Amino acid sequence: MAGDDIRFHPVVAALYDPVQTVFERYQAPEHREYLAAGLDGEVLEIGVGTGPMVPYYESEAATTASFHGVEPDPGMWQRAQDRIADSTVEMALISGRGETLPYSDDTFDYVIECGVCCSVPAIEPMLAEVARVLRPGGEFRFLDHVRSDGVVGRSQDLLTPLWRRIGGNCHLNRRLQPTIAASRHLQITECTTPTIGIWPIREFVRGTATPND
Repeated sequence: MAGDDIRFHPVVAALYDPVQTVFERYQAPEHREYLAAGLDGEVLEIGVGTGPMVPYYESEAATTASFHGVEPDPGMWQRAQDRIADSTVEMALISGRGETLPYSDDTFDYVIECGVCCSVPAIEPMLAEVARVLRPGGEFRFLDHVRSDGVVGRSQDLLTPLWRRIGGNCHLNRRLQPTIAASRHLQITECTTPTIGIWPIREFVRGTATPND
């Protein structure tokens, strides 16, 4: 199955959780807790992947929020569905993409993305969709790896053409913060740039944004 210039490889879905073990156990928890903290109302996660956010929804917001999710990769989708089935979280998970969300305007109180903006063909169409489905006063929460400065950044530039071919279109060298800041659809309300990865993924951007009026 392919979407635009993204080809989904079953081996990527199969290896994703084992490869991410160190990151998920030691580096990601506080940042995933940030994404899940205080959620209520209608919540959409774009790019659910294998479902690593599900335990955080379970502990932070399972009783106060109604969860929805979209995931385009069939292998990831199935693993996420299995994880949801084994949890107390009820999530309506469908096959879909961030650039063409199958929801009406003003549907959600929160939209969450974690590690999605690195792989969509273009970020701005997804940001437009995020703003469209958010209710007035709603919140977009994001966590994604971005291009580093200096030598590390230059190495990411060199590696990205190969990396995206074997990693589901994942770009090592995208700059998410300035893209959101320049968007006419959203305005950043909070943003930090933690260093939590291991080369070739080092710098991250984490924050919130709200729809422009």
